[in-house]
Amino acid sequence: MTDKSSPGTGPLLQILASGLQIWIRRQCDAVGELKLELHGSALGLLRGRLAGVNLNAKEVIYQGLPIHHAELKSGPLKLNMNIGKSIQPLSLQQSFDLSGNVSMTDKGLNQVLLSAPWNWLGDWLAAELIGITPLGGLRIDNDTLELQASAIGEKDPTRRRFLIRADAGTILIRHLDVDTEASLPMDPSIQIEEALLKAGQLHLRGRASVIP
Repeated sequence: MTDKSSPGTGPLLQILASGLQIWIRRQCDAVGELKLELHGSALGLLRGRLAGVNLNAKEVIYQGLPIHHAELKSGPLKLNMNIGKSIQPLSLQQSFDLSGNVSMTDKGLNQVLLSAPWNWLGDWLAAELIGITPLGGLRIDNDTLELQASAIGEKDPTRRRFLIRADAGTILIRHLDVDTEASLPMDPSIQIEEALLKAGQLHLRGRASVIP
């Protein structure tokens, strides 16, 4: 955790960094590894203002979503520092912007789409793209996504292969062989700018508005 623009604010920077670490971990169900880089002037830090924060995290579960790796950069932050309070040493006063990249493994996607609270999305994908529910599983093979679902009375599951890309702020999933496609339902505060599949992972680049 460093502040390249204000070398004389070490102790205060550590307080801010520790408070942000606690705040971020409380927003998540789990965080494996978390690194922060804080940016701001000495005067701004004294007033609880940061020009921005760079975040690098691994093995994060956020609202039930398993994120393998995240590299994010925030816009300006305005903070309340509750010095002396170990339970909540810091709080955010207003919404802020995030941009960057996240990746998810096909193993993680299987776990989330086949169980609550996100199995509704897995079943929606199966219904829209295969015509059979529930979703039985998925696999990422190079740049293609394979979905499978089992019809009643059928011994072997039905498998379909798809390509993905970012479109209109969300992820468009298009059948590899026939004219079938679906756009993922997306929170309007999140905008997907790039989506690709590689080495068993889904890679996304985008931006979001975060309300504390």
